[in-house]
Amino acid sequence: MRTLRIRTFTMLCFFFLTLVPWIFFVTAHFMETKTLSFAKNQPQDELLQKNLTEITHLIETNLDKWRDPNWQNELDIQLRQAKMEATILSASDQEIYRSNPERDGTMSSTERFSIIEDGRLLGKIVLYLPKSNTVQMIAVIAGILLAFFIIGVEMRRFLLKPLERMSVAARQIAAGDWDVKLPSSRITEISEVRDGFEVMVKGLQQSFRKQAELEEERRFVIAAVAHDLRTPLFALRGYLDGLEQGIAQSPEKITKYLAVCKEKSAQLDRLVEDLFTFTKMDYLEMKLHHKKIDFKHLIQKSIDSLSPLARQKHISISNHTTDDCFISGDMHLLERSINNLLDNAVRHTPSYGEIVVQCYTEHDQVKFTIRDTGPGFSPEELQRAFEPLYRGEQSRNRSTGGSGLGLTISQRIIRRHGGELAAGNQSEGGALLTGWLPVNCQLK
Repeated sequence: MRTLRIRTFTMLCFFFLTLVPWIFFVTAHFMETKTLSFAKNQPQDELLQKNLTEITHLIETNLDKWRDPNWQNELDIQLRQAKMEATILSASDQEIYRSNPERDGTMSSTERFSIIEDGRLLGKIVLYLPKSNTVQMIAVIAGILLAFFIIGVEMRRFLLKPLERMSVAARQIAAGDWDVKLPSSRITEISEVRDGFEVMVKGLQQSFRKQAELEEERRFVIAAVAHDLRTPLFALRGYLDGLEQGIAQSPEKITKYLAVCKEKSAQLDRLVEDLFTFTKMDYLEMKLHHKKIDFKHLIQKSIDSLSPLARQKHISISNHTTDDCFISGDMHLLERSINNLLDNAVRHTPSYGEIVVQCYTEHDQVKFTIRDTGPGFSPEELQRAFEPLYRGEQSRNRSTGGSGLGLTISQRIIRRHGGELAAGNQSEGGALLTGWLPVNCQLK
């Protein structure tokens, strides 16, 4: 649909406002004079006054010739030249002379005077002056009124109605009704406002959906956290009550109870830390520290930190990382991400298993893989592995000690550095985590 700029529409309105009265004037002039000529030989007022004076003098000075046909012919000639007409009446209102017997005097101005001599009324004179511009002026006024009416109707159609409908649509959106039909307009500026309004509505819809999703996720997180905190707290409280009541009599039992309490408190600490990191990543503005990082050294630090847990299960962790794996990013967050991935691998790898970490540079990316000899991911787990607080165990128990946030946090950290993390399975069995980071990370 072609549109008009407001300035173009305004110019067309002014042109129409000028054209219609002119058409009416020309039409009225043609209907009255049967000609389209508007030329004048002399200023009309001066010429009219001169002719009126001459004809009046001719009639007043020839009272005795009013009935003379020759004199009447002379008067006819002078009246035609002056484009005037006349009627002479006697004192008793009897018609003596009429220049145009068919004239009815409609729409013409007249001059009337009486001829009096020695106090006696001799006759009456009626002069019909040339037709004025009355009809043309009335036509012009009618044209102006019609033009204003048409312009008003079109302005309401093109300007006011779309704006009124847009105002109604805005109120509907404010009331929560997103399924509104925005009005179209032939005016470019209003059409642009409509398009911008439509973009805003779509943005609001997306924001509303995102807010609803976040609210749903928040409720889920609260419910899941309440469940996950309750289990270790319940166990911790039970063992502490046992110690308080003296159930543990021997030093061995006391040591066992304390070890369990320490384990549960560490589990709680790990869960709270994961929740805190997840909350900062998702809901708070987290300031990132950008610097050059030796990714090989970072991976080795993570392996060293998990070596005690791996040794308990007799799991070997091997690091096959090239020396040219340098990236730019946040050291603390990236170390936390790799720690989570390795911790997940250690916890799900059975005793006497193996974990292999590989890292190398390819083009402008640093790619890494972490594979283990555990059971791998089920099809459902592959689809939901990075969901917050999701764990494959249907009972949601914490026998493996995880919080269900490790993979989620790792993926979001890597994405904030411009990379990606994906989960899969090896062909020979076991889980496979594959990720990449740009050499020059753009922190998000």
